[in-house]
Amino acid sequence: MVKVWDVTIPDFTGDEPRRAYLYLPESYEQEPKRRYPVLYMFDGHNVFFDDHATYGKSWGMKEYMDFTQTPLIIAAVECNHSPDNGRLIEYSPYAFKDSHFGKVNGRARITMKWMITVFKRYIDRHYRTLPDREHTFIAGSSMGGLMSLFALIQYNQYFSRAAALSPSLWTAPDKLERLIAQAPIDRDTVLYMDYGQLEFSNHEKMERHFLKITSALLKRQVMLNCRIIPDGTHCEASWEKQIPFFINTLMYEK
Repeated sequence: MVKVWDVTIPDFTGDEPRRAYLYLPESYEQEPKRRYPVLYMFDGHNVFFDDHATYGKSWGMKEYMDFTQTPLIIAAVECNHSPDNGRLIEYSPYAFKDSHFGKVNGRARITMKWMITVFKRYIDRHYRTLPDREHTFIAGSSMGGLMSLFALIQYNQYFSRAAALSPSLWTAPDKLERLIAQAPIDRDTVLYMDYGQLEFSNHEKMERHFLKITSALLKRQVMLNCRIIPDGTHCEASWEKQIPFFINTLMYEK
């Protein structure tokens, strides 16, 4: 079951509504006393339904979750579609310049404050979650993948595991590396991170950035499941194929 309703993020889009999505596993109704871990996801409009997705193709998360009967709640929020770099502003931890997008003043901390203090609080109050850090995960792709990595490191007191698919490391790799080196990170922190083989040519020095960030994570003893996807590309169809890998990482039991 996927529930859809409207939410607002006033700091970015005022009273303009955007969609929130909540996946409940089939066992949720069958086992009324059971509580579940929660996976928070970025770009919620691309997660479940093709007719909501930006390019007409979603990840198809509901079908996978139903088929595997994975005991996990998924909560996702639509991104900012404003043409003046709205999504990049919400999903970038740092300011950066790009030849295509121009100057972007990243405000990811505002996004995360809303997600933790408003959205997560709502989900925990209204559904049978396991609200503690151990059972709270976060995931996304592209800029959403960057946000998932950033959230895991900067807000490690809230998130124990994350999946960063094709993360946009190119936006500010040096600042991200410093954050990883300096932030307090619990030793049970788990990260799934991947990149498509055919994506490396999309941005200059992408292989070097990927190596730099993975090395920084390993130095901090983050438990890292890192993959290069053969013939992988930067699109929902490619990310959909990685669902079994990152879900198994997030749900792995010690």
